[in-house]
Amino acid sequence: MSEFASLADLRMACLDLPSGNSILSATVAQRESQLTKPSGSLGRLERLVAWLARWQGRNPPRLDSVEVLVFAGNHGVTRQGVSAYPTEVTVQMVANFAAGGAAINQLARAAGAGLRVVTLSLDEPTADFTAAPAMTEREFLAAVETGHEAVRPETDLVCLGEMGIGNTTAASAIAAALFGGGAARFVGRGTGVDDQGLARKQAVIEVALAHHSGALDDPLKIATRLGGRELAAILGATLAARRRGIPVLLDGFVCTAAAAPLVRLRADALDHAQAAHVSAEAGHRLLLKELDLVPLLDLEMRLGEGSGAALAVSILRAALACHTGMATFATAGVSERSDSEDLVEPKAHIGTAS
Repeated sequence: MSEFASLADLRMACLDLPSGNSILSATVAQRESQLTKPSGSLGRLERLVAWLARWQGRNPPRLDSVEVLVFAGNHGVTRQGVSAYPTEVTVQMVANFAAGGAAINQLARAAGAGLRVVTLSLDEPTADFTAAPAMTEREFLAAVETGHEAVRPETDLVCLGEMGIGNTTAASAIAAALFGGGAARFVGRGTGVDDQGLARKQAVIEVALAHHSGALDDPLKIATRLGGRELAAILGATLAARRRGIPVLLDGFVCTAAAAPLVRLRADALDHAQAAHVSAEAGHRLLLKELDLVPLLDLEMRLGEGSGAALAVSILRAALACHTGMATFATAGVSERSDSEDLVEPKAHIGTAS
């Protein structure tokens, strides 16, 4: 039996979220202050370990089981000419994932992460949302449930990614509906449309926003009417990770837009998530700002597939290695900083913080 029989059930689950263990994150911070380095000199790496501990509910945290989840779906709005590629590319790329030939296969392997691809009715694209809701409520909830159940409880970290021709149009529409400013604020070139394609994409989104204007005060209805099955699955996976104590790395623009309705329902809904990178897709930086998410990487990527999330795993592994492997001042026999006002010359026991 489905856990989410209605939007009301899903809304309740989105509002009733665990807050994480702040005592464990404070314990991590205390150890960081004792390690052989100037206080705070590893910057955000130190805070990332505390974040992992808080949301995993263990100290030290661990990254033994890391999984990249890529959700794939097709979009009816592509018949409006919003993508440089035909919809059959979604199926072809899923086959490429299975054969190990995509970028995400290489990046996941390099990061020591498992990779799982979850397809959602690829032979049945969503409706063209310029004229009808992309999904019925039942279809949306089924996709959310698929994403929710895809997250394995034993996972230490989940990286979310997507594949779906046309999904940057859906993501732009969702972002514009949630945060305003119209299509021009968030629309980008996606798979590489030309200037005419970009203008057509913007016009399509404006038509969709007008058509669904009566439902744009409800974040879940926005996701239903303007999204896609893979975006709904990402929302469900993000929710499941929070409920099961699993930190999340969000990939690029599409993943971020897919999870964004959660924040409109509850402001701290993405506290268990990090933005792995900022995409070269036009609206991603603006969307991250709206969500108060600071990306870990800025490499001008716009591939999708969970590629940026997989790359960011190595940053978390490095942060955790420093936290668990470094000696403390006491165990290493290194003198700690002196805060005496009478100190005339600094004593450089362990180098500067630069």
